[in-house]
Amino acid sequence: MDSDNPKNEVPEAAPLVEVRRGAITESRHRGHVVAVDGEGAVVARLGTPHTVTFLRSSAKPHQTIPLLVSGAARRFEFTDREIAVACGSHSGQPVHVETVAAMLRKIGLGADALKCGVHEPFDKQTAQEMRVRGEQPTVLHNNCSGKHAGMLALAVHLGAPPETYDQPDNPVQLAAARAVSQFSGFPVEDIAVGVDGCGVPVFGLTVRAMALMYARLVAPPADFDAETRAACRRVIAAMAAYPELVGGTRERFDTEVMRAAAGRVVSKVGAEGVYTAGVLPCEEWPKGLGLAFKIEDGEDRRARPTVAIEALRQLGVLDEKALAALAPYSVFPINNHRGDRVGEIRPNFELER
Repeated sequence: MDSDNPKNEVPEAAPLVEVRRGAITESRHRGHVVAVDGEGAVVARLGTPHTVTFLRSSAKPHQTIPLLVSGAARRFEFTDREIAVACGSHSGQPVHVETVAAMLRKIGLGADALKCGVHEPFDKQTAQEMRVRGEQPTVLHNNCSGKHAGMLALAVHLGAPPETYDQPDNPVQLAAARAVSQFSGFPVEDIAVGVDGCGVPVFGLTVRAMALMYARLVAPPADFDAETRAACRRVIAAMAAYPELVGGTRERFDTEVMRAAAGRVVSKVGAEGVYTAGVLPCEEWPKGLGLAFKIEDGEDRRARPTVAIEALRQLGVLDEKALAALAPYSVFPINNHRGDRVGEIRPNFELER
């Protein structure tokens, strides 16, 4: 799959985040970072950009492209709010549950058709309120239920069996694989396939290919067909207009990045320390920009936001106002059990330009 690593050696990761306690660096998080422009040229990097890993939920905007290109979204009159929740990893708040339920009503299916499984809402307050009421979470609270509702819509539109929409040989998943191939430049047969946390196929690519997917999402090449370019515009517009449906109304990093960037950036996290972002064409990056990284140890909470903000800062994407808004995610204090600040978690890297 990756000719740059013929011996399948463990790729060399770069130090990205340090955990300081007093005068000592107690721990480090390492990883692989790469940014590419709309033509696929690498403009910044660290570590080994040809490291292969799974996209996880960073694939969701691209998995939504077939829903739009096929005409299914138009047939079922999906709104931009519904497109946004299909692209997101939502928090399971009432606004998310209601939006996904509305999608299912338009399709003519019930929640029992969703195959993403059940977990508590990501939103702590919502989960706590449900526990107090003695209310059990449902499949609609799953952060992937919007994506799955979109996949069900595509299955119905294509005449594919909705009962098996999650299977790799279903036309829905074949269409998703083709979309990932188109945006990444990887032939379908070269894409590693596993099973995601929500049960559908998940795609393995190089970190560089992930960055290219987002560069092409925000600035689709001229040789993409008109329907795909229009689908990209709608996905970007929906995510930018409704960032709270991509993440949540409280303490969700994707939401906060898109709010702070005020329409200049689309942000999408993936599990196991994956992060992707697309920077819309601007004065600094007239051809658009795709950013992707993988935290080697899969750390999602303290390393990922720290690296994302610092990388976007070094690339000149975030202005002072945006950086101020994102400050709670850029450096984390380490407090002891008395509440004393005894250290901090902070970025410590310089991108190679």
